[in-house]
Amino acid sequence: MKDLTQNDADALIAKLGAAARDAAIVLAEATAERKHAALISAADAIIASEDAILDANAEDMRFAEAKGLSPSMLDRLKLDPARIRAMAEGLRSVAAQPDPVGRVLTEWDRPNGLHIQRVATPLGVIGVIYESRPNVTADAAALALKSGNAVILRGGSESLHSSAAIHKALATGLKDAGLPEAAIQLVPTRDREAVAALLRAQGLIDVIVPRGGKGLVGLVQREARVPVFAHLEGICHVYADGDADLEKARRVVLNSKTRRTGICGAAECLLIDRAFFAKHGGVLVQDLLDAGVEVRADGELSAISGTVAADPSDFGQEFLDKIIAVKLVDGVPDAITHIRRYGSGHTESILTENDATAERFFKGLDSAILMRNASTQFADGGEFGMGAEIGIATGKMHARGPVGAEQLTSFKYLVTGDGTVRT
Repeated sequence: MKDLTQNDADALIAKLGAAARDAAIVLAEATAERKHAALISAADAIIASEDAILDANAEDMRFAEAKGLSPSMLDRLKLDPARIRAMAEGLRSVAAQPDPVGRVLTEWDRPNGLHIQRVATPLGVIGVIYESRPNVTADAAALALKSGNAVILRGGSESLHSSAAIHKALATGLKDAGLPEAAIQLVPTRDREAVAALLRAQGLIDVIVPRGGKGLVGLVQREARVPVFAHLEGICHVYADGDADLEKARRVVLNSKTRRTGICGAAECLLIDRAFFAKHGGVLVQDLLDAGVEVRADGELSAISGTVAADPSDFGQEFLDKIIAVKLVDGVPDAITHIRRYGSGHTESILTENDATAERFFKGLDSAILMRNASTQFADGGEFGMGAEIGIATGKMHARGPVGAEQLTSFKYLVTGDGTVRT
């Protein structure tokens, strides 16, 4: 399907949306056992479809390379047997979690004779728009299904064939469990008009989750006519305090930047306390240089051989590459001030053995995820025990941090009386 007009795109999304709303009614009443069975069957189907998924991914890789995608974007797109197994394990992990639907969040009795419960309920229909990573197809579908929501997936143009092959396995899981296949739908076109149609699908879609770079997320936040769970950028900071343990700091800084540079949890800025620098010199900077990272250094740190003098624009930058900005700061208050100015509210880590300093860092910042003596690369729903995530939310309403199945629920009030009337 190519060159959609606005009317064509609206008609396509209306058709998908209507089917999704019908499926959502069924899912809202589906038992935990049936949803579990669908996820396990889908995981098995993904493993059984490994060759087909790899063939589809090879076709997508050729398309992406011809488009001139960056190495970090190509890394996000590429699948191999290990990543396919990880997708299947993610489905099984989500399946094994407690069902988030129907949880009694709180309950109380009133003097007027009413018993009131606040109970978790599905959101309804979720639209997920994502770039490159075909594994998001499995993650988003699993979390939506677990939380009783229907989902409409619109993957990146470069991942169309991979996502379609994965979606086929997911549909097998739904069919085997006797659930409607419209519970998980994939927009069958690369045409960007379909994205615009999703964003204006009020009454059909209850929430949009964008997963991708600043351009995509910014577009969604500007144009969406339905609520959005999103983070605009992952400008993550690591602060090495004067009371940091040197060996812990070296491990965490290197892992935060270099484990995978193209993910939103990769560190983009290293702040070094002058007290740390006085004790240990430029060891953290040298470790990064030795690992092949381009270090854009501010002030006296730029005197370290191999660094590049930082431009002011390097701070507040999401590089998604083997590049990092570094700066000396005067203790935790200065670090907090810097992060508040340049951060994106995603993830920040403090390296310190001082409990009071760590507490001040945690209280002074309002990012969705704050860590102590741990790599920012742990900013991931799977690592949080959620099985998978549909994204990281940095807003302050409803969901924050990794968005798992529990975060894809709302709630309703169940009120019980006994012929109770209001006087």
